[in-house]
Amino acid sequence: MKIFANRRPKRLSGVLFALSMTAAIALPRVAVSESLADALVAAYVNSGLLEQNRAVLRAADEDVALAVSVLKPVLRWTGDFTQQFGTVRTDANDFAPVTRSIDGLSVTASLIAEILVYDFGSGRFAVEGTKETVLATRETLVSIEQQVLLRAVVAYFGVLRAEENLRLSQNNVRLLSQELQAAEDRFEVGEVTRTDVALAESQLAAARSNLAGSQGELLQAEEEYRNAVGQSPGTLSPPPKQPTIDSNIEAAKALALRRHPEVRAAQFQVSAAELFIRSSEADMAPRITLNGSYGYRETFNSEAYEHGGTIGVQAGQIIYQGGALSATVRRNMAQRDQRRANLIVVSRDVAQNVGNAYASLNSARAQIRATEEQVRASRIAFEGVREEAKLGARTTLDVLVAEQQFLDAQTARVDAVAQVYVAAYGVLASTGQLTARDLGLPVQIYDPAAYYNLVKDSPAKYSKQGEKLDRVLRALQKE
Repeated sequence: MKIFANRRPKRLSGVLFALSMTAAIALPRVAVSESLADALVAAYVNSGLLEQNRAVLRAADEDVALAVSVLKPVLRWTGDFTQQFGTVRTDANDFAPVTRSIDGLSVTASLIAEILVYDFGSGRFAVEGTKETVLATRETLVSIEQQVLLRAVVAYFGVLRAEENLRLSQNNVRLLSQELQAAEDRFEVGEVTRTDVALAESQLAAARSNLAGSQGELLQAEEEYRNAVGQSPGTLSPPPKQPTIDSNIEAAKALALRRHPEVRAAQFQVSAAELFIRSSEADMAPRITLNGSYGYRETFNSEAYEHGGTIGVQAGQIIYQGGALSATVRRNMAQRDQRRANLIVVSRDVAQNVGNAYASLNSARAQIRATEEQVRASRIAFEGVREEAKLGARTTLDVLVAEQQFLDAQTARVDAVAQVYVAAYGVLASTGQLTARDLGLPVQIYDPAAYYNLVKDSPAKYSKQGEKLDRVLRALQKE
């Protein structure tokens, strides 16, 4: 679903946008410096939350390297310098005692190697379980990406809505100022009473208060935009055409259960728990290792030296460890049961969220249709009452009430338009389709497998792979 494959801002065609976003101003918006696609790209690029969870994923990748390292050879060396000093006196029976010095310096160096030959699958199951955990962490990252993009959508339309409401409030103050002036003029010639003037003054004061509130709401919307998108809002352009939404809610639920990142993460967590159970069960079996060593010993105050090595196969098994191994198996079983139950809970929540998102979308669409009719009718009523008041058939109060109803209708329509867009993108998020890739955003998509492929085989620091990994870490500034 490539909604933003073209970065050029688009105007929403048809009557919907014309009636919604420009009702309170005489001229259409001409500056189109920042589109919804631009806001989503900025949110994707600037998100500290995404960067934080990418680091979490890299840490999970390293867990695979740690698990793999258990199955690889261990090579280490030891060395020591030993200085002996002192004297030894020996009793030679009938002969005189003999005293000799034992001063001397010796050096010993050893190279020791060990490799696991067979552990009944404990290490292999641990590696596979850790890989499943990595896959779950990747899906969690996708879920975070959806949250970041949806928040940016909400912030974008929050600013648009606040701007339109501010324009409505400014226009209302202007119109009420004219009504007050008209009431004062009519009072001067005796057509209305002081009460009519006071009503107009009261309504104007209320409108100015509402204007101040609208200004505050715009400032708050801009602050939310800065937080969600990572930059201050410029002149926001009208949004593109609404994303295509499948009208079949049951098909949408089925899609969500197949591809929503939270469901997929829960599934991978169940698989990981199963493998960790098998790994902990295998820990109770014997372990077979191959050991080898080579050493050299040199004594500097004599010609004596030693060198040689050993090689052998060692088998062993823990017979009793205070019940720790059995407790580990039972703990892993309990975690498996917990993750199975969590999968059920997450699946139900995702299905419910899809239903809620569709309900919100349908409600918002119905509200748009209703508010369009409300605006049309209230405009006719306001214009009619105002003309009748000029002829003396209506009071000032009637005009003020009609004008307030017209303002309320316009405000409701602006809110409804913002809500329908937010609801539409909410449907995409509920089905797992609100990602930079699905939206076709013109941005370099983060590849979660790139770092994993560098570390999955647990490369040594001074190997070619290790040097390449060091360059990547320097590029990420994570050293």
